[in-house]
Amino acid sequence: MSNSRGERPIVGRAPFTESPVEWAVSADAVDYPDAVRAMQERAAQIAQGVAPELVWLLEHPPIYTAGTRTHLEDLLHPDRFPVHRTGRGGQLTYHGPGQRIVYVMLDVKGRTGDVRAFVGALEDWMIATLAELGVTGERRADRVGVWVRRPHKGPNAEDKIAAIGLRISKWVSLHGLSLNVAPNLAHYDGIVPCGVAGYGVTSLADLGASHAMEVVDKVLRGEFERRFGPTQDACAPGDGTGGDTFAMASPQRRSPAP
Repeated sequence: MSNSRGERPIVGRAPFTESPVEWAVSADAVDYPDAVRAMQERAAQIAQGVAPELVWLLEHPPIYTAGTRTHLEDLLHPDRFPVHRTGRGGQLTYHGPGQRIVYVMLDVKGRTGDVRAFVGALEDWMIATLAELGVTGERRADRVGVWVRRPHKGPNAEDKIAAIGLRISKWVSLHGLSLNVAPNLAHYDGIVPCGVAGYGVTSLADLGASHAMEVVDKVLRGEFERRFGPTQDACAPGDGTGGDTFAMASPQRRSPAP
């Protein structure tokens, strides 16, 4: 049954995830390896039933990340930014300031038992968020992510505004989504984003739909709750108040290219 806004019903929940999903926002940029370590630790706790699900919003310093299907020839400028191997699906992408990273540590088995349906729910969430922010985003059967038509560039021109890359471990999701709010789009020039040539990238700011990150976060949370259920405020990993701790971003650190 659809909710009052005519959207898809809330994605189901497992017995041990009946508590609200924790919602955390990091005020400072977080180094990628530290974020991955924190995700892995939390996902393991969720799988054991000893911690609630978590959605974590943050930004990274400028980096490229290489998914499990990365082709080396798509790394056009390997010395431009640090390159990090990652266990998520997909290929190369860029993360940096002005991009909202949304890491989702959710119980996939309890909610859907279907990875494809779960990914579809994440896509719906991002598309609805973009609509609230004044942008029409669309999915494509042959291309992962959320796309925006750019008719002024040509009859079939489209740019990517949001990426999705997941890893599922013991039926708990890691990694998640990235939404281009106002990043430096020239930073994408060092890679073939997600291995998809012939298409560009865009952002809310590039499309003339500029919003403060706090506004974007509020819309993300509202649309998430309509699809996945209630949330509650939580401390971000590494904020020094308990739980997982690690140092904040150190842009000078580099990892070898894959």
